[in-house]
Amino acid sequence: MTPRRVFSFAAALLAAACATSCATRAPSEVRDERGLTITDHAWVGSGARGDFQRAVVLLEQEQYAAAIPVLVQVTEAAPRLTTPHVDLGIAYSRVGDLEHAKVSLEKALELNPRHPAALNELGIVYRKLGRFADARRSYEQALEHQPDFHFARLNLAILCDLYLADAKCALEQYERYAQEVPADEKAAMWLADLRNRTGR
Repeated sequence: MTPRRVFSFAAALLAAACATSCATRAPSEVRDERGLTITDHAWVGSGARGDFQRAVVLLEQEQYAAAIPVLVQVTEAAPRLTTPHVDLGIAYSRVGDLEHAKVSLEKALELNPRHPAALNELGIVYRKLGRFADARRSYEQALEHQPDFHFARLNLAILCDLYLADAKCALEQYERYAQEVPADEKAAMWLADLRNRTGR
């Protein structure tokens, strides 16, 4: 029962217009029908840009193990960029290396404590590690910073439903998610099942 999750690797490293003295600016966010895209703005060398683009392709093809060494190179070449750390955390998580995933995502949050995708992915890692209270806190922080971030809302609903046995939380989050993403038939089924189980 794994929800579809946001991947931050849709973000780009926008550096083409910058000279070598270009200052790092805060990441910008764009929301559309595909979800949330977070873009880092900083000057990076062409090698790091090429490596990052190669890593994006590998992640999109779900070749997570192959993406890891490429993303490690990017994080070493551009350590102040948040997105490669998030993507590295995602890749580590997908291959089951949860400790390295946690470290990468925590590094991303050191750089940008409000990064909703990093908080959401860290919540997933915490849930896999059995740290359910930490997972809940992470999802809630993602929603605090980005209330319409429906990936974190669905993850929170599932956590409350299946792992915390908190029917009130699960019902509230499923209902809000259903309003935000009415086309998700699977989540609608989970909501109906929860209502049936709780008599609500």
